[in-house]
Amino acid sequence: MRSIWPVFAVIVALCAGHALFAASAPSPLPTWLKSHVGEGEDQIAGTVLERARALYFRKTAEGEIRNPCYFAMDATRPHALSDGRLGKRFYIICEATRSFHAIPAGHGGGRDLKGIADFTNGRRCAKNFSNTIDSKLTAGGDYVTGDTKTSFKGYYRSVAGQDRILERTFLTFDGEGETANARLREIGGHAALALKKVCLRKKPRSSYANEDGFVQFGELTNYAGGRSDGCTSWSPADAKSIIAMVRNAPTTLYIYPEAADIEAVAKTVDARQSRDGTYWNAYCLGQIQSPKFWRREALEPILAQYEKDHPSPPPQPLPICKEP
Repeated sequence: MRSIWPVFAVIVALCAGHALFAASAPSPLPTWLKSHVGEGEDQIAGTVLERARALYFRKTAEGEIRNPCYFAMDATRPHALSDGRLGKRFYIICEATRSFHAIPAGHGGGRDLKGIADFTNGRRCAKNFSNTIDSKLTAGGDYVTGDTKTSFKGYYRSVAGQDRILERTFLTFDGEGETANARLREIGGHAALALKKVCLRKKPRSSYANEDGFVQFGELTNYAGGRSDGCTSWSPADAKSIIAMVRNAPTTLYIYPEAADIEAVAKTVDARQSRDGTYWNAYCLGQIQSPKFWRREALEPILAQYEKDHPSPPPQPLPICKEP
C-alpha cells in the first residue's frame, strides 16, 4: 500500500503560507476536487464531502482549526472487497495544495449479546451503528482530532528473530452533538496492530519490566482487514502519516452516516420507496438489506443488564512464556 508520508511532508512545508486559505468561509467546490466526487473507487460521495467541508470551514472560521487538511470517512462503503483488497473509504483532503487521498479504514465490530440482541458487523459492510458506550460500534457525525497518547503494548519477535517493542499511538476523536461522548467511549484512531497470545518473559533490564523483571511478550498481528472495537483503524504506514499530520495541528473529521441518515435509509427500504435524497453505498446496501442505528436510550439499559447478568470473570495473571 502506498504511503501518504511524502505528501504530508509537502503539506507541512506549506502550512504557514496557506493558513489564511483555511480560515476563509466555505467556497464553491473547486474544479480539481469535482473529479474526486462520485461513488467509484478512490472517490468520495457528494453528501460526505459536502458535510466534511462544512465542518472544516466552520471550525477554521471559529479559529479552532489551522491545519490545511481535513478528514472524512464513509462507513457505508465496503471495507473488505471480494477480491481480497481493502476498500478505500477514509479521505485526507488538503484543498490548499489540491491533494486528495482515499485509504482503507476499519469499522466497529459491535457485539452479540446471545439471546438478547445481536448488533455485530461483518468485515465487509457495516449494518449496525451507535454512539452507545461499550457498544463497540462506529458513530457518524462531527469530530475534531489531534490529541495523541502512545502506549507500550509489549515485545514481539521480528521476522529476523530480534525482540522488538510495540508502542501504539492512539489519536483521540472529540465529538459534538450525538458524538459528544466520544471520549467516554474511548473512540479514536490507531494502527491496526495488536499482540496476541501474550505471556510474560524475563527481561529485567527493560525499562518496561515489572517489579519482578517480567515484560509482556506476544505475537504481532496486523488486523487492517478486520474490525475494531468502535475506533477507526488504519494500516501502520497510514496511521503514522495521519497522526503526524495532526500532532500539534488539530483538524476536523466527519464520519458518515449519522443517526438521521441511517433511519431515513432504513425507512425507505422498509417502505420500498425510492431513496431520492438519501445516500448509502449501493453495494453495501445490497449486502446488509437495511441499516440500523441503536439509540443510547434503548441499548444502554440492555448492555447494563447484560453486564449485570454476565459479570466478567476476575482477571487472570498472564502465563509465563515457554522458552523457544
